[in-house]
Amino acid sequence: MAERLTPDELAGLFLFERLERGHLEWLAAHGRVLDLAAGERIFAEGEPAELFVVLLEGTVAMSRRVRGGEMETTRAQGRGTYFGALDQLMDVAGKGHYTISATAVTDARVFTLPVTAVGTAVREWFPMAGHLLAGVLGVMSGAKTRIAERERLDAIGTLTAGLTHELNNPAAAAGRAVAALREHIGRLRERLGGMVGDSWSEQALQAVLELQQTAVARAAEPHRLTPMQSSDGEDELLDWLDEHDVADADALAAALVGGGLDLAYAEQVAEAVGEENLSAAMAWLGETVEIESLLVEITDASDRISSLIAAAKQYSQMDRAPQQRVNLHELLDSTLIMLKNKIGSGVRVATEYDPDLPPVEVHAAELNQVWTNLIDNAVDAMGGSGTLTVRTRTDGPAAVVEICDDGPGIPPDVRNRIFEPFFTTMPVGKGTGLGLDISWRIVVERHAGSLRVESEPGDTRFEVRLPLS
Repeated sequence: MAERLTPDELAGLFLFERLERGHLEWLAAHGRVLDLAAGERIFAEGEPAELFVVLLEGTVAMSRRVRGGEMETTRAQGRGTYFGALDQLMDVAGKGHYTISATAVTDARVFTLPVTAVGTAVREWFPMAGHLLAGVLGVMSGAKTRIAERERLDAIGTLTAGLTHELNNPAAAAGRAVAALREHIGRLRERLGGMVGDSWSEQALQAVLELQQTAVARAAEPHRLTPMQSSDGEDELLDWLDEHDVADADALAAALVGGGLDLAYAEQVAEAVGEENLSAAMAWLGETVEIESLLVEITDASDRISSLIAAAKQYSQMDRAPQQRVNLHELLDSTLIMLKNKIGSGVRVATEYDPDLPPVEVHAAELNQVWTNLIDNAVDAMGGSGTLTVRTRTDGPAAVVEICDDGPGIPPDVRNRIFEPFFTTMPVGKGTGLGLDISWRIVVERHAGSLRVESEPGDTRFEVRLPLS
């Protein structure tokens, strides 16, 4: 039979010292004494919260699953120290789970009470205290919820601003290209009318149309010239055009070389249409190249807009099941795209992906929030300049994602607290201290994984482990 404490022994504990005799007898009847060996677990994080515990002898360590295993947060040594299901005291049904683990460091003795019994005692014996306790717990819980929601809204606002900025660039480029395209098409019609009205032979017209197809094909192909190569090509073609008295030689040389055409092509045109038609033919072909280049620019802008929208859908997981088997690389890439404006031009992004990493069944939208928090913190730590490395690998039964930065590192005294809710090193008004706490809960509680950090100056790595099955 489990050992019990007498009412007089309970009265010797500071928590119960002023209780009435009847209350002490009631607690003594409902409580039990547990003798623990060093290393024995009292309760584990995530288990149903059922016990209120008072330390009688020995030392007990409190810990959280944080760093690939467990991180000790505090130790209880003083007689009468209490811990366990504190948040559940007002919950008659005893629902909820332990938010920490408790383990005996030395041989220890503890007095335990069912949390439902303690809750009943507080409410019935001390109604005012019960109301105060329920109010404090409610306010704390509500404040944490509201701050977490505010942090998510702030993150959405930042992402929206970044996405708007990213979308504006290709949209503006497409608008400019369309306006220029309208002008070039108008001039092309004029030049076509002049060519038809002049004394062009059918053979010359056929030749210039064939050369036009060549120009279109070359302009549509990717051709990358160095600035020096482009400058040399334009100078060479400009000299040739001047020698043949071709009008607007400067603009034509730039347009033709930009479209992948060179001196050899110009000589083909001269041979096909004759000297008397060369100027008109070159003007016609120049407009053709300009139009094709603008169409390529519009296509690139449209593709960029489509890819940004696809990244936004991938990031938000819009129209997708909450839990699904996904490619983690796609989630990481979409997050990097969404945060491009936040990352800025001073930070180099390096991705080192394991090509053999298998798909993982996860809550994708929630994991994207984790990547957002970790990348955002890394960029802030680097002060807008450095290298952000996103790395993946398979390690036994787990998929591993590392978010790394080469900033100044996290001091040891801070490192042990960064996963605590509301703890932040940022100035007042800039950080809420919930980003890493939320990330930890998503990884550990929602995905049965682990989130840990290793840091030294020039190398800080947040490691997320997710079970493959």
